[in-house]
Amino acid sequence: MNILLGSLLAQSADSGLPWQWWLGPIGALAALGTAYYLYTAMMREAEGTDLMIEIAQAVREGAMAYLRAQYRYVAYVFAGLFVVFFVLSMIGAQRGFVMVAFLTAGFSSGIAGFIGMRTATNASARTANAARKSLNDGLRVAFRGGAVMGLGVVGMSLLDMSLWFLILYFGFGRGTGSVTIQDITTIMLSAAMGASTMALFGRVGGGIYTKAADVGADLVGKVEAGIPEDDPRNPATIADNVGDNVGDVAGMGADLYESYAASISGRRRRLGVAGAVASGLGIGEQLKYIAAPVMLAGLGAIISIAAIFTVNASENATMKQLIFAFERSIWIAAGVIALSSYILLDLLNLANHENWQVWLPLVVGLAVGILIGRITEYYTSGEFKPTQNIAAQTATGPGTVIISGLAVGMSSTALPVIVIAIGSALAFYIGGGFTSTLNGLFGVAMASVGMLSTLGITLATDAYGPIADNAGGNAEMAGLGAQTRQRTDQLDALGNTTAATGKGFAIGSAALTGLALLASFVEQMRASLLAREVFTLGTFDVRTMQMRDFMIYYDINPLNPLFLLGTFIGGMVAFYFCALTMSAVGRAANEMVVEVRRQFREIPGIMEGTAKPDYATCVEISTRSALREMVVPSMLAIVVPIVIGVLMGVAGVLGLLAGGLATALSLALMMSNAGGAWDNAKKYIEEGHHGGKGSEAHKAAVVGDTVGDPFKDTSGPSLNILIKLMSMVAVVFAGLIALFGNGSGLIMMLLGA
Repeated sequence: MNILLGSLLAQSADSGLPWQWWLGPIGALAALGTAYYLYTAMMREAEGTDLMIEIAQAVREGAMAYLRAQYRYVAYVFAGLFVVFFVLSMIGAQRGFVMVAFLTAGFSSGIAGFIGMRTATNASARTANAARKSLNDGLRVAFRGGAVMGLGVVGMSLLDMSLWFLILYFGFGRGTGSVTIQDITTIMLSAAMGASTMALFGRVGGGIYTKAADVGADLVGKVEAGIPEDDPRNPATIADNVGDNVGDVAGMGADLYESYAASISGRRRRLGVAGAVASGLGIGEQLKYIAAPVMLAGLGAIISIAAIFTVNASENATMKQLIFAFERSIWIAAGVIALSSYILLDLLNLANHENWQVWLPLVVGLAVGILIGRITEYYTSGEFKPTQNIAAQTATGPGTVIISGLAVGMSSTALPVIVIAIGSALAFYIGGGFTSTLNGLFGVAMASVGMLSTLGITLATDAYGPIADNAGGNAEMAGLGAQTRQRTDQLDALGNTTAATGKGFAIGSAALTGLALLASFVEQMRASLLAREVFTLGTFDVRTMQMRDFMIYYDINPLNPLFLLGTFIGGMVAFYFCALTMSAVGRAANEMVVEVRRQFREIPGIMEGTAKPDYATCVEISTRSALREMVVPSMLAIVVPIVIGVLMGVAGVLGLLAGGLATALSLALMMSNAGGAWDNAKKYIEEGHHGGKGSEAHKAAVVGDTVGDPFKDTSGPSLNILIKLMSMVAVVFAGLIALFGNGSGLIMMLLGA
C-alpha cells in the first residue's frame, strides 16, 4: 500500500497534480474510519430489556427487507439506463466510461444508505436504554448513530470520486492520452447521475412508505381509538417506526449523498476547467481547478469529525439548549473550514481567480447554509411564534389548523429565497461575473461547495432525528416509565427541528447546484458538438464560443417560444410530481387505515392488551405500496428532459431547467416547512399546552400533522432531487440532444429552421 501511494504521489508530482488534491481521499478514509469507530462504540452499548430487543429487531427486519426490495427495483432501472448509455456510446453520443461510472455511483450511494439504515435500526433501542440513565447519554448515543450516516455518506462519495479520478487520469489520461481532462470531468459528472437516480427512488419510495404507515397509525390510533403514538396496541406502529428509517435515514442519506457528489464531482471542476481552457491555460492549471473542490470536501470531512465530538447536553437542558448544542458544532465546523480554506486556496493559487474571488464565495455558501437552517428553525420549532400560532388555531378545529399551516409554509419561503438570491448574486460577481459569465458561475459553484463542506456534521444532526423518534417508540412500547419517556420526547422534539433544518439545507444546496448546472449543460453541449466534429455554429467557432455566444445562437430569451414553453413545462413538472407523490401516499395510507380498522374490529383483545396485533401485514402493505408507487414519479425526472431536449433543443431544455428550478425551490420550502410546523404544533400541544394529549385541540393538530406528513417527508424533500436530476439528465444526454439539428431540436429541424 505504501509503495502504491508513493508511486501515485510521484506520478502526481510529475503531472502537476497539486498536493492539495490528496486531502480528498485522505478525508474519505478518515470519515469512513471514524464512522466505523462510532458504529462499534455504539454497538457496545446495551440494547436494554428482552422486550426492547424484540421491538428493535422487528423494526430492523422490516427496514432491511424493504431496502433489499427497493434496491432490486432500482437495479432494473439501472440496467435499462445502462443499455441506453451503451447504445449512445455505440453511436458516438457518449463516452463508454459513462455507463460504468453511472453504476458505481449508484452502487456507492446504495452502500451509504445501507450503512445508515443498519446503524439507525441498531441505535434506537440503545438510545432508549441510554435515556434511562440520563438525557445526555441518550443524546450521545443517538447523535453518534446519526454521525455514522453523515460520515458514511461523505466518505463513500469522496472515495468513489477519488478512485474514478485515479483510474481515469493515471490509468488512461496520462498513460495513453485516450482520456483528456475534459473527458474526466464529463465522466465524473455523469457518474453523479447514478447517485441522483438512486436518491430520487430512495426519497420517493421511502417517503411513501413512512407516510403510509404514519398517517394510518395516526388517523386510526390517535384520532379514532384515542391511544398514544407508538402504543403497542396499534397494528401500524412497527411499520411507522420502520418508515422513519427508510424515509429519513436511507432516503435523506441518498439525497445528500447525491448533492455532495454532484457538487464536487463535476460542476465545479467542469466550470473551472472550461474557464482554464478558454483562457489557454495548461494542464497544470486545469488540475488546480479539479483539486479545489476535492480539497475543500476533504478538509470539511476532517473538520466535521472533530465537531461531532463537541455535541453534549446537561440533564435539565431546555429545548433551546439542546438546539444550541447542535448549532454550536455546526458553527465550529464552519468557522474552522472558513479559516483553513483561505490558507489552502492561497497555496493552490488558481490562475483565473485571485484567492479572495474563490474564498469569499465559499464563505458566502457557508453563511447561506447556516442562515437557511436558522430561518427553518424559526418557522418550524415549537419554541417560536409561527408554530405556536398554529397550535392556538386548534381551538376552532382542524380547518383553521390547515389554513394557518399553509400560511406559515408559504410565508416561510420568502427569507430563504431572498438569502439564496443574494448569496448567489454575491458569489457570482465576487467570482468574476462582471468580466466572465463562466468565472461568475464558478463562484456560485464554489458557494455550493462551501455550503456542503459541513455535510458530515449537518447530516449527522439530521439522521439523529429518526433514531430519536424510534427510541421514543421503543420506550413507549416497552413501557420504560414516565421519566425515560419524557427524555425520549425531548430528544424526539429536537429531532423534528433538526429534520426540518436538514430538509431546508438540502433544498438550499439544490438551488445553488441547479444554477451551476445550467452552465454545465451548455459546456457539455460544446463538448458533444466537438466530439461530432461540429466546429462552427453559424458565424461562431464552437471551440472559442463564450457563454453569451451560445445564448445568441440558440436564441435563449423569454421571447423565444421554445424557451418560454420550456419554463412553463418546468414549473408544471414540479407540481405534477408533487401530485403523483401525494396521491401515492393517499392510496397507500388508505390501505393502511382499512387494515388497522380491520384488526381492531376482528382481533379480540387488542385494545385490552391481551392480544398481539398483526404488525407484519402493516409492514407488508407499506412495502408493497412504496415499491409500486415510486416508479412513475421517479421516471418523470429522467424522461421529461430527454423528450424536451430531443423536441425543443437547447432552448427548451434551458427553459425547462430554469422553470423547474424557480418553481420547485419555493414549492419545496413551502411544503417542508409547513409540514414541520404542523408536526411541532402537535408536539407543542402534547407538552401540555391548549389541553394536552387527548383533547379536541390535540385531535385537530393530529389532522394538520396528517396533511403535513407527505408535505415534509415525501413531496417537499423529493423536489430538490427532482431539480438536480433533471439537470443531470440534460447534461448526460447532451450528446443525444446534439444529434438533432446540432442542438436546435427536432421541431426546428422539421420546420426547416
